[in-house]
Amino acid sequence: MGMASIDRLLNIMARLRDPQQGCPWDKEQTFNSILPHTLEEAYEVADAIERRDLVALREELGDLLFQVVFYAQLAREQGQFDFNAIVTAICDKLERRHPHVFGETVIDSAAAQNEHWENLKAQERKNRANHGQLSVLDGVARTLPALTLAQKIQKRAARVGFDWSDHQGVVDKVHEELREVHEAWDNPNQRAEEMGDLLFACVNLARHAQCDAETVLRAATQKFEQRFRAMEQHLTSAGQSLESTSIDQMEILWQQVKREQHT
Repeated sequence: MGMASIDRLLNIMARLRDPQQGCPWDKEQTFNSILPHTLEEAYEVADAIERRDLVALREELGDLLFQVVFYAQLAREQGQFDFNAIVTAICDKLERRHPHVFGETVIDSAAAQNEHWENLKAQERKNRANHGQLSVLDGVARTLPALTLAQKIQKRAARVGFDWSDHQGVVDKVHEELREVHEAWDNPNQRAEEMGDLLFACVNLARHAQCDAETVLRAATQKFEQRFRAMEQHLTSAGQSLESTSIDQMEILWQQVKREQHT
């Protein structure tokens, strides 16, 4: 049944791209034109997971799978690879990276598995480097969200020893960067650069705290949104609006909402 479903999806995709009977929109698409839709679908998967909506998650995962099938169809038309080649490649990679499951290697902890995983990926990067100087930063996708990109770059550097010895050094760095933002405030260009340094240092602190910077910022933003909406609701119930409320009154109401949500 599973293979029949995949074949049905692949056939639908091929029909959508059929030069004579296909969909006009689908026939015009390229790798580059589909990319924004792929990113959007990935975020919609994340949104469904954060909302714990498994019904929506099933639908969003289908939309994301369709993106993979679309790329496979485009590549097949160009004689590069097809969907089966994608599946074969990921199966080979998973077996290669899990020798403790599919081979004789013994790995008895999650920490040891993470270390082994990173070593295998490093070796794969070396194997792909045909010429020139190999960097430990090679292979990190520059199109990642900025927080995720920063954390991955920092993690790569840390693997070869370029890192703070403990979290206190990072805390001190955050304070240093915050001070430099303050000092550069009257110079817009320098202020922007120092803000970037401050954010980079905060991501480093998140890494030392064993937090995913992207995840914790999304959670903080969601918390802010919930509290702001609750504040709006309080004002609406009282026949007031944000526009007619002073900042001091908002602060009092904000603290009230925080207490309500903590109880």
